[in-house]
Amino acid sequence: MGTAQLHDRRTAGKRLLSLFSAAAVTFAASVAFVTGAAPAAADPIEQCTSTVGAIVAVDFGPFGGGVVRGCDTTPTTGFELLRDGGFTTEGTQHDGPGFICRIGNGAFNSGKQYPTPAKEACVLTPQVTAYWSYWIASPGQASWSYSPLGAMARKPQAGDVEAWVYGGTDVGGTTGRPAFTPDDVRAKGGTPDPSETPTDGPSVPVGKIDVRAAARWVTQHLHEGSHVVDEGSETPNYFLTTEAAYALAAAGGKSPTLDKVVARLAAGTGEYAYAAGPKEAPDATAAARLALVAAITEGDPRDFGGHDLLGDLKKNVCRSGPAPGCTAKGDFAGVSYGDGQALAVLALLRGGVVPPADTVTRLTQLVCEDGSVTSILIGPGENCDGDPMTTGLVALVLDEAGGHDATVAKSVAYLKKAQLRSGAFAAFNGSTVGSVPATAWAAQALRALGQVRAADTAIWWLSREQLAEGGFGSDEGAEEGGLYATAPAVLAGGNTDLVTLTTKVPEPTKPPTTPPTTPPTTTPPPPGDGPDLRKGIAYLTSPANLRQGRFYLADGSTTRADFGLTIDGAFALAATGHDNDALRTVVDFLDRGGKDGEARTVHDWTNVGSAHAVGGSMGKAALLAQAVGRDPRDFGGKDLIAGLADAVCTAKSPLPDRSCADKGAYTYAMSVFGQSLGVIAQVRAGETKAAEAPIGYLAGLQHTSSGAWPSLVPPTGDADVDSTAMAAMALDLVPGDAHAAAVDKALAWIASKQLKDGGFPGASGTSVNSAALAVQGLSLDAEKYGKQIGKARKFLASQQNADGGFNVAEEGQRGSNVRASTQAVGGATGISFGVLTRSLDGTTPNPLPSSSTAPVIVTPGDSAGGGGIVNANGPGGGGSLASTGSQALGLAGAAAALVLAGWGAVVAARHRRTAVGGDL
Repeated sequence: MGTAQLHDRRTAGKRLLSLFSAAAVTFAASVAFVTGAAPAAADPIEQCTSTVGAIVAVDFGPFGGGVVRGCDTTPTTGFELLRDGGFTTEGTQHDGPGFICRIGNGAFNSGKQYPTPAKEACVLTPQVTAYWSYWIASPGQASWSYSPLGAMARKPQAGDVEAWVYGGTDVGGTTGRPAFTPDDVRAKGGTPDPSETPTDGPSVPVGKIDVRAAARWVTQHLHEGSHVVDEGSETPNYFLTTEAAYALAAAGGKSPTLDKVVARLAAGTGEYAYAAGPKEAPDATAAARLALVAAITEGDPRDFGGHDLLGDLKKNVCRSGPAPGCTAKGDFAGVSYGDGQALAVLALLRGGVVPPADTVTRLTQLVCEDGSVTSILIGPGENCDGDPMTTGLVALVLDEAGGHDATVAKSVAYLKKAQLRSGAFAAFNGSTVGSVPATAWAAQALRALGQVRAADTAIWWLSREQLAEGGFGSDEGAEEGGLYATAPAVLAGGNTDLVTLTTKVPEPTKPPTTPPTTPPTTTPPPPGDGPDLRKGIAYLTSPANLRQGRFYLADGSTTRADFGLTIDGAFALAATGHDNDALRTVVDFLDRGGKDGEARTVHDWTNVGSAHAVGGSMGKAALLAQAVGRDPRDFGGKDLIAGLADAVCTAKSPLPDRSCADKGAYTYAMSVFGQSLGVIAQVRAGETKAAEAPIGYLAGLQHTSSGAWPSLVPPTGDADVDSTAMAAMALDLVPGDAHAAAVDKALAWIASKQLKDGGFPGASGTSVNSAALAVQGLSLDAEKYGKQIGKARKFLASQQNADGGFNVAEEGQRGSNVRASTQAVGGATGISFGVLTRSLDGTTPNPLPSSSTAPVIVTPGDSAGGGGIVNANGPGGGGSLASTGSQALGLAGAAAALVLAGWGAVVAARHRRTAVGGDL
């Protein structure tokens, strides 16, 4: 992959919420640097309406101007909309003209481009505190959305408005928004002609599918409100009627309309599935589709329309083949296509019937060498050429059937490779045209199988294909909707699929789940209103946080990795399984000697093999290796288990040497957290005997009266929830019952410290870290402490922010913190570090996004203002609007305040890090 492609991947590729997607775009590496490109003549503003063209508005407020808007009646990309709307642009020498660094317009200051060279040289990528951010709003949207695509990748639709604002913003676009609304700059003053814009069209944020609008579209296409008929026909199209039922169930659950559709399908079961007669084998595909309707809507597939659909499916399986109606052994009689075979297997699974083994084996025989699945029910040895749509369905079904992890992983790898740069999937291999059904099925499978980013990218593309009336056409750019495309798009937009879709009202709460590709390693926590772990993982893996997808930065540095925090993030990924490729990427970086911006590797942090080996750090790195199936005796080229054995202190070191706190401590393990990590790593490696002294030392630190552990080593007499939970996990792992009583006492103490709101006290207040570790500790006896675990998980949910991250504590400054978020996400699963396991089989490391260092993210405050709006093809003027630039003096003052805070602040910060294992 070339440099330009890597840059594009960083800014506007498959990771949707890319920081600079607002300005960065695809461009060829050979494009020369261009300055001051001449603008096109803007179309008269009145020619852009709610159904024709798009409007772009640029806020020159930070430079003393107002808002200037332009019109392009035939926009092809956001970049062309800006240029054809009458604006000049300039890129950077580093990134080329595609990165919008300066913008000018003749309506303001004679067309001078801003920022000026004195403010920004436009040589390298600008800092995030001062750049042109890119905002979008579709017809009917009253607020701006931060564009997840670059200007050259985004295709404006009729009636869209776009805005460019200079200043700073955060990765999610929650700050730095335009000070004016989309309606302020729309054509006709923001009041579309009712005859031009349907009142019930899509109205959700960009990047989301409006499932309710799609459901209305489906309902409008029902004949007599109960079934679908083809144009010119009076007989039901039962196939499309089942699709309508799936869509209605996904969009709104139980409803009178859905009940009516299901009743019509039941009445037509004989006609649809038993056309050859009630005593003959049913049409297996039809029977399966009806059985799924019954299962989804809480009906009985063994008595649907007077037929036992499941029984008839099971008893009509081919025993050999080829033969009439049978291509091969294991086929459902009469099935000719892979989707029919898959749906029949799924219908049995959802009905609680174990499918005949040959029927599932038959599905695996449809998987081609590249992981794709053929739509034709081919015979053994026949040419195999798959497609994304069938692959998505079959992968879901095989995953539900269980026992085919390698095959499913192979198909997931194919889907990720087959995804087009737009986020879409083509209908067949080799095509470059996006297909709505293929993209919808692929998105369903990718989300269910833990590939959230790829699924989100597909949903983004689908959202742009939704038609104004709510439906979807089959192919990219289609202008007429169809049920065959709309139904799977609704399921994808509703974050569901045929495996999990149900109208049954869910229980008020449910515990986090681990994707079925890897069985849970501990008993999951009992019900409780827990945090959204997928959103948490999205926050942790965002490019703004996980630099280059490989490490987190140390506080205050733009180049130095925080390897301990990076491993914390890997633990969270391993615990949830929600982004295994991201986990693989981090692990490979650490294991293969990856270097940060200062050429440091993970072993410049562990110091393994040196006189300054850090026991807790070696234990933490070794534990990660063990959790993901890597060899801790050869991780990053070092034997961490041997290093831990060598780091066991034989005596307390005399002052001023502080390397050994006491006999049995690990060298330079300055906290109970670090000591516990070393013990867990040694015990998991089967080195329990070698760990006897460290185990004894850890056990001896417990307060015999309360059962708690202190935070620091040597102990200072305090009692700490975080450390107590960690020590309990370590001792619980030790074979035998010698430490069972100590663990029980520790858990009882932790439970006693729970506050009324479910939180736990920590060094920083009612702490997110403490609550998360308490969940892990108490989950060692989840049956006994289920109530406390549920309350703690509800507290964690209350501290989760809109961006998916978590606050440090209930009190104090609000805002997501990476360190707190790693602990919250992993801890909320209740999986002990002692048994944490996540297979990396079938995963693919993410490519390096860019050769350049990602910018530091700062979220400055916004200041208010007011002013007018100027048209690019009209006279100049207008007052200033909000400035979104950073406040340099404020940042400098904050830095000075930190320096003046003195030693007390340093000690407090150190204690907070120690309490959560952050220094390890």
